[in-house]
Amino acid sequence: MTYIAFLRGINVGGHNVKMAVLRDIFSSLGFSNVRSYINSGNIFFNSSSTDKPMLTQTIEAALKGALGYDVPTFLRTTEEINAILEQEPFKDITLDSDKRFCVLFTSEHIRSDLQLPISSSKNDMELIGVGQYEAYIVWRIINGRPPSGKFGGNILPSSTTTRFYHTLLKIQAAAKSS
Repeated sequence: MTYIAFLRGINVGGHNVKMAVLRDIFSSLGFSNVRSYINSGNIFFNSSSTDKPMLTQTIEAALKGALGYDVPTFLRTTEEINAILEQEPFKDITLDSDKRFCVLFTSEHIRSDLQLPISSSKNDMELIGVGQYEAYIVWRIINGRPPSGKFGGNILPSSTTTRFYHTLLKIQAAAKSS
């Protein structure tokens, strides 16, 4: 099974890590065909295990041991990413220079009773769709600045990581090509 590990906080906020180091950590766990994509913590690997919670715990423990800090990890199979992309969650929205399409990943269920769309208090983000473990968000760039906040209340789980939709398309293509 091919997995993609989306690692939160890699090469931001002073947590600079070379991708070779991350690949070595994943290889040391017995995973095969370990590769990385760009320097923001996207690791592809193969494993015979289908126990994602166990794999996630193993990876997070190894990363903490090697790096000295927590690295929240969000695993998806290439089939799960295919399903996200096949939905085309942003197909009805016109992309322009002041918008970014984002996919937010979490390990916790996202509420299914949300009344969408939901805008942030600063109107710089709009939640347009959700799956069980993903949310689809349009960022609005205001005065040249990306959004800085979150949605209020308990709309989305607190432990998440985000990838731009166009990057997710490239990640999936890279995962398939290896």
